[in-house]
Parts: sequence; structure tokens; C-alpha cells
Amino acid sequence: MSQSIVSLPDLAATEAFGRRLGERLFPGAVVGLVGTLGAGKTHLVRAVVEGLGGDGRAVSSPTFGLIHEYPARLPVYHFDAYRLRSAGEFRDLGVHEYFEASGVCLIEWADRVADCLPDERLCITFEITGDFSRRVTVEAMGAKYAAILEQLAGE
Repeated sequence: MSQSIVSLPDLAATEAFGRRLGERLFPGAVVGLVGTLGAGKTHLVRAVVEGLGGDGRAVSSPTFGLIHEYPARLPVYHFDAYRLRSAGEFRDLGVHEYFEASGVCLIEWADRVADCLPDERLCITFEITGDFSRRVTVEAMGAKYAAILEQLAGE
């Protein structure tokens, strides 16, 4: 596992980071997002969708729908595990079929369902450092994700 800490001083930096990440994601990519309410998880998802060539304005928090799908260069499957009572409920959504599909899976509150996630994935943990600033810890598990992390760190 490799790790990098990225300071995002404002919303524009968060959006730029998300777009750069989206440009590098590949079919079957899984990205877990962890952080408190209001930490910026959904905001980052919007930017990732834009980086994948989709319409970020279509992104909303999937808290009540659990899964939202967005068209882009690769289909985007946006999950929210906040209201789930167990990892089993997440598993019952058929997530493994999504993980094996040709799209990109973005999972908010991934820490609540970590046992269901593939061994190889990217995990982004948000820390609020100001009204609009964040520090994110990006952990890459697997060679494909380590390469993405290396590319992002090199910019």
C-alpha cells in the first residue's frame, strides 16, 4: 500500500484534484471515500465525474437512493453507505456485479463497508481544515492504484 497526503486549500483545488483523478480512472476502478458529513465527498464525486467526461451537475448525494448512475467516458456508479445498517445490506445491493463491470465505482462512507470492498482500490479520507479547505489522505492498494497515486503526486 502506498499513501500520499494532499492539501486542498479551497473548492477549486478540490475540483481540480477530482478532475485529474477522474481522467486517470479505468474500467473496474473502485474508489472509497471516507469523511464526516460535509467533508466534501460528494463535491469530489462531481469533479471525478467531470474528469471522466460526464456532467458533474447531475451528481447529488445518493443517501436516499443508495446508488446513482451517471453517464461518462466510463459509467459511474455512485454509492452511499451512510444509511445502511450493515455491510451485509451493502453486499445485498449486488455491489460485486458493479465492481466487476466496466464502470467506475465511487463509494461514500466506504469505511462502513470496508469488508465488502475489493482488496485493490483507492481510498480517500477527508479531514476538514477550514471552511473550504481539506487535507486528504489517498491510499492506493494495488499496482494500478499506486500508479494513479504516483501520477497525481507528480503534478
